[in-house]
Amino acid sequence: MENVNKIIMEIRAGAGGDEAAIFAGDLTRMYQRYASKRGWNFHVVDTSQTSLDGYKSLVAELSGLGVYDELKQESGVHRVQRVPKTEKSGRVHTSTASVAILPMVEAREVDVKDSDLEVTFTRAGGPGGQNVNKVETAVRILHKPTGIVVGSREERSQLSNREKAMAVLRAKLYEMEQQRVTGNISETRRDQIGTADRSEKIRTYNFPDDRITDHRIGKKFSMIESILEGNMEPIIKAFKKTPLS
Repeated sequence: MENVNKIIMEIRAGAGGDEAAIFAGDLTRMYQRYASKRGWNFHVVDTSQTSLDGYKSLVAELSGLGVYDELKQESGVHRVQRVPKTEKSGRVHTSTASVAILPMVEAREVDVKDSDLEVTFTRAGGPGGQNVNKVETAVRILHKPTGIVVGSREERSQLSNREKAMAVLRAKLYEMEQQRVTGNISETRRDQIGTADRSEKIRTYNFPDDRITDHRIGKKFSMIESILEGNMEPIIKAFKKTPLS
């Protein structure tokens, strides 16, 4: 059974190199700040961080009243058009990051066999590769039948990290099963996160024109910096008025 008050959020840098990772970091902070305003808990499970205040990937667990209903429309490829911090000639670049929103599911809802898992433990490294502890607490789990790899490195013990990683795995396996039942797993997954190519997008963040465009509902929003500071209410309200089919 899905828990609509708990979700897994996965953010990955797409096309655009370092700028894509910086944009993934911007999206992460936007959701963190909005979650804080709503009184939701935002707990980072696993990250692959860059040295430029960005993320190659981030997995977080969010909990709070109505969190899935308010954020489910965030799934997809987000595209940014701006002059990157790393650009010296002032040219506008286009980069992407993908977001996936998965509802949490109870352990009894998904049958995961231990024999299907390959579990490895490593030291949890901080930004820049520094070790945050001297024991192997970080967990990586490979689900051999599907090839799904999940991980957790933010907790202090192997057991806690394994539990967090298993929660992410169950959410992904549940999503796959639901899509298999409805017969369009490939289309649905592609709709969720796409390939993170520049041509695939659900929303464009155009900094030169101070405009955010959601291509699914045809709505435009200004005050882009404010929205990225976590003031997402205009977008949330627009989707309540014009929900996705």
